[in-house]
Amino acid sequence: MNKIDGHKKELSPEQRENLLRVLKTRFEKNLSLHKGLEWAKVQARLESHAEKLWSLNEMERTGGEPDVVAHDKKTGEYIFYDCSAESPKGRTSLCYDREALDSRKEHKPKNNAMDMATAMGIELLTEVQYRELQKLGNFDTKSSSWVKTPSDIRKLGGALFCDRRFGHVFVYHNGAESYYGGRAFRGSLGV
Repeated sequence: MNKIDGHKKELSPEQRENLLRVLKTRFEKNLSLHKGLEWAKVQARLESHAEKLWSLNEMERTGGEPDVVAHDKKTGEYIFYDCSAESPKGRTSLCYDREALDSRKEHKPKNNAMDMATAMGIELLTEVQYRELQKLGNFDTKSSSWVKTPSDIRKLGGALFCDRRFGHVFVYHNGAESYYGGRAFRGSLGV
C-alpha cells in the first residue's frame, strides 16, 4: 500500500462508493462540461485505475469538486480538473512552492501549493489549462488560483496566478512567497 506524508493512499470500499456516487452526480449535473462522454465508461476507467481514486478524493475533500473536462483518445485517460466555482477552500493561504515557504522568516503559511499538489497526487493547472477551464464556465470570480509557473519567472522570484473579473480571464504575478486567504490552486488529474 502506497503512502504519502504518512497517510494511506487507498480508500475504503465505503469511501470509494461514496466518491463514485458524488462524481457520478456531478457528471450528470454538468453534462455541458463533457459532451459526448458516457459516465459508464468514465466509471469503468476509474475502477480499473483505483489508485487514482485517492487523489480524486483529496481533490474533493479540499473543496475542488473534481469533474471530467476532457478525454484523451490516444491514452484513454479522462482528465479531471477542480471545477469548484471558487478556488478550493481547503487549499487557501498557501505560498507557491517550498523555496518560497523556506524564504519566509516570519508569518509563514501552513504549506505551499506545489508540495500540497504533489502530496495529493495531482498537478497544478497551467495557464493554458486554466483558460480551457474558463471556457466551460465562470470560475474564480471572487478568488484566484496559483497556476504552474514557467521556470524563468520562478527563478526571478515570481509566480503566476489567475482569476476572472469583468468577464475576462486575467493572469497576474506575485512574489512566490506571498499568500492570501482568497487564493488557492486548482489541480488536474488524468485517469
